[in-house]
Amino acid sequence: MKTYFISLLVLLTSLQVLAQKNQEINYDSDRTLKNEERYPGALILSKVDNQVYFDHDGIEVWCDNAVFYKSANFFKAYGNIRMQQGDSVSMTSNYAEYNGNTEFAFASGNVKMRRPQTTLETDSLFFDRIKQQAYYRSGGKVTDTASVLTSRIGRYYMEDDKYSFINKVVVKNPEYTINSEQLDFYSESGHAYLYGPSTIKSETSTVYCERGFYDTRADNGYFVKNSQINYDNRILKGDSLYFNRQNSFASATNNIRVIDTINNSRVTGHYAEVYRDKDSVFITKKALAASLQDRDTLFIHSDTIMITGKPEKRIIRGYYDVRIFKEDRLGENPMSGRSDSIFSDQQSGLTKLINISSRGNGKPVLWSGDNQMTGDSIHLQSNTKTEQLDSLLVFDNAFLIQKDSIEGYNQLKGKELVGYFTDNSLNKVIIDKNTETLNYMRNNDNELIGINKTLASSVEILFVEQQIEDIYYYNQVDGQLTPEEDFPPNARQLQGFNWRGEQRILSKEGLFEGEAEPKLTKIQGIALPDEPEEFFDEREEDDLLLDENSRLKPDVLKNRETDSLKFKNKVSTDSLKKDIKQNDSLKNVIEQEK
Repeated sequence: MKTYFISLLVLLTSLQVLAQKNQEINYDSDRTLKNEERYPGALILSKVDNQVYFDHDGIEVWCDNAVFYKSANFFKAYGNIRMQQGDSVSMTSNYAEYNGNTEFAFASGNVKMRRPQTTLETDSLFFDRIKQQAYYRSGGKVTDTASVLTSRIGRYYMEDDKYSFINKVVVKNPEYTINSEQLDFYSESGHAYLYGPSTIKSETSTVYCERGFYDTRADNGYFVKNSQINYDNRILKGDSLYFNRQNSFASATNNIRVIDTINNSRVTGHYAEVYRDKDSVFITKKALAASLQDRDTLFIHSDTIMITGKPEKRIIRGYYDVRIFKEDRLGENPMSGRSDSIFSDQQSGLTKLINISSRGNGKPVLWSGDNQMTGDSIHLQSNTKTEQLDSLLVFDNAFLIQKDSIEGYNQLKGKELVGYFTDNSLNKVIIDKNTETLNYMRNNDNELIGINKTLASSVEILFVEQQIEDIYYYNQVDGQLTPEEDFPPNARQLQGFNWRGEQRILSKEGLFEGEAEPKLTKIQGIALPDEPEEFFDEREEDDLLLDENSRLKPDVLKNRETDSLKFKNKVSTDSLKKDIKQNDSLKNVIEQEK
């Protein structure tokens, strides 16, 4: 008895569903005619005072004229057509067809579908009421509260208020234009997901990515996969980029490069911030600035690097454990240095190595060839036209040390040091005020003949191929040459001697010696959309989506491979729910970037 009751319930339920599915279309017309010769089995409905009216399962249609095939539950509508589904969807067109059994509609001629947030305009539109989806493939335009979106192919998911655009997608906003191969757009939020090669262009910047998210109303976005931002004179690249147009701000995370297209320089690292209006760049995590100078490159590395100023007035600042390295053209006599901080003015050509905190590892030090120079601060002056090194100044406690070719150290110290360069190589040094020198003197056969320790008011040293060639002493000279065996070993270092040769940087790779690799931030990716179900279902020959009297041949109501998503996950899951979850996660990413 129980089994019989359940079977009867299932049967009644099935019959109810079938009855609902085949619910007849209701109609009202001022004039109703028949023309069996031209329209066999159809009613011809016409407007006199009131438009022809159809009603079917929650959808209402008004038109001037119609051909209604009552037995097929199908009609064709002509002239000033208006369709209304509830309070949220309305559509107008010049022509329309509707099948009450399949709840499938087709509209053409100045089609406009209106939703609370958007208006869709196209030449022809398919509308599946069961799936609650609309589809066009002959070009369409969607007008949003902030933007106008166009594409050749578009699909609208009503339940999630989502558009999926493919093929020549363009988003036009008063402030920018987006071009993409594939784009998903959520009407309620104004959020857009970009897939494939995409650009966002404005008067002040161009964003490129191959996968990205953009909030078209808040004017900010998050981009991954080959992403970059081009400003007037800078290019920002990284594994992930955040961009806020209103604040003229961008940030980059992991494997980043900031390229200065005017000053032939670039900065790399793993986190950067760019403020366009302030012409400033902040970079950290293995920060490295590289500036092309006279066909050589000067590298600056520190914990943090900041670049500010207009292109012709760039200033580079580096903080904490600064290291610099520069090779000459032949790569034989590299120059390198270390300091707590660095200041470099590209307009004046002045670079300062200074200490400003307790985090420093000693006085600034500079090596030119085998010559080590230290002092409380070191200034390097470059020729702004040739970009070659011109001179250097060492202020307070100047100390020059050169390791002897065989043993010991040649040493010169004083209050201040001035050095001069030729072809980026040190060729003359003048040490002034209370100078002391200690030199290993050798004959032409490089045999040691003694150690010379001398006091003078100032000293001039000439170099040949970065080696000390001659020393000239001026005013109040007090010194003598002492045989090596008579010179006490404990007196062979001047007071303040500090040889730091183990810190010398001999290659670009040496800039990072002794440093741990930074821990990189885990990038929040943007997943490809899952492959959606096909819009047109496979049907039997006698089971038509519209009707045999439709303008459209059955072959038209079929899916085409050329119209399918190009960038997608080939997994049949609920893509819309996934997109919404992804939407929420990207909000968190953007909040963190802010």
